[in-house]
Amino acid sequence: MATTVSPLAPKLVPDMPAIAGVRLATAAAGIRYPGRPDVLLVLLDEGTAAAGVFTRSKCPSAPVEWCRGKLKGHKARALVVNSGNANAFTGKSGRAACKFTAELAAKAAACKPAEVFLASTGVIGEPLEVRQFGAVMDGLGARAQAGGWLDAAQAITTTDTFPKVATARARLGVATVTIAGIAKGAGMIAPDMATLLSFVFTDAPIAAPALQALLKDAVADTFNAVTIDGDTSTSDTLMAFATGAAAARGAPRIAKASDARLAAFRMAFKRVLAELAEQVARDGEGARKLVEIEVVGAVSKTSARRIAMSIANSPLVKTAIAGEDANWGRVVMAVGKAGEPADRDKLSIWFGGIRVAHKGARDSGYDEAKVSAVMKEQKIALKVALGLGKGRDRVLTCDLTKEYVAINSDYRS
Repeated sequence: MATTVSPLAPKLVPDMPAIAGVRLATAAAGIRYPGRPDVLLVLLDEGTAAAGVFTRSKCPSAPVEWCRGKLKGHKARALVVNSGNANAFTGKSGRAACKFTAELAAKAAACKPAEVFLASTGVIGEPLEVRQFGAVMDGLGARAQAGGWLDAAQAITTTDTFPKVATARARLGVATVTIAGIAKGAGMIAPDMATLLSFVFTDAPIAAPALQALLKDAVADTFNAVTIDGDTSTSDTLMAFATGAAAARGAPRIAKASDARLAAFRMAFKRVLAELAEQVARDGEGARKLVEIEVVGAVSKTSARRIAMSIANSPLVKTAIAGEDANWGRVVMAVGKAGEPADRDKLSIWFGGIRVAHKGARDSGYDEAKVSAVMKEQKIALKVALGLGKGRDRVLTCDLTKEYVAINSDYRS
């Protein structure tokens, strides 16, 4: 993890509660980062349900393939995450590393390897030295305990500048259930399910099919509405685990995502994902400004999303924001190239609530001084009105600075 914390980092870190049925431990295995934790082991009580969504990359990592295969069993007893090496584009050795790691974790969790889930993040194409896992796994299993979320979040970071955590509570029947999540991500971030590594845990008694449906629904406007640089990772993994421990306190067992009793939980679950997703945008490599892009008046939500992403992924738009320049011409360019319905003469654009362009031309009341003041703020709201329909959407991104180039030009050196 970087030593200089992003200026956009949250000022307050939530008090992360323990989740019944979840124990965590971290260790420094020396995979890539000497002297810092780089392995996370999560032990889960028997009966824990698992759900997951993964990268759409056609070149997925070995751990992604492992998880996809094991998710069919719906059960989880352990999760192992390492940073520093993505175990991607590693051929047979990558698959062997997954098998070996799962066997080690299964021994620590007293379960079957098929109940172990894996995730790796870091350099692509370098073989993962699995003996380093063997040297720390026994100790991890013995030390695992409730809590320790910040340590867990920090162990899975790469170029992140701060650990990302979020939590929420909700009523489920007569009981209060808890949700806690961690995430990592700062670069190679584009919304293609899941755009990073993130793991969310709850004590709610929710069956795996229902949890899978909840996750798929919640991710659409959270993690899938964040982009840093338009590049989808080979390792993107978002998983949710429900231990069911709250059933002992009267929480009803939920079999279907359509169950009306899930209403409060659904909102809290999505809120945790949204908070983690925003933290990823706040920690974009070299970021100095958080950018919220809202598109309204599109022909559909899908069209609005595509236009918003065209703006969010434009290097010209992002560098203009880094330079504190309200260059609406670059926004017009990004709208026009999106390939979606748009009418130049109906287009209006706002920066920070100030309309700078209207009906195909600069706004008649444009005031350079007022707009310049808005562009100096850490959070920039950019709004585009197309005037074509009722479709609307919102995405998050960040500016593109010289630091992004510096970080990525020497990532392997």
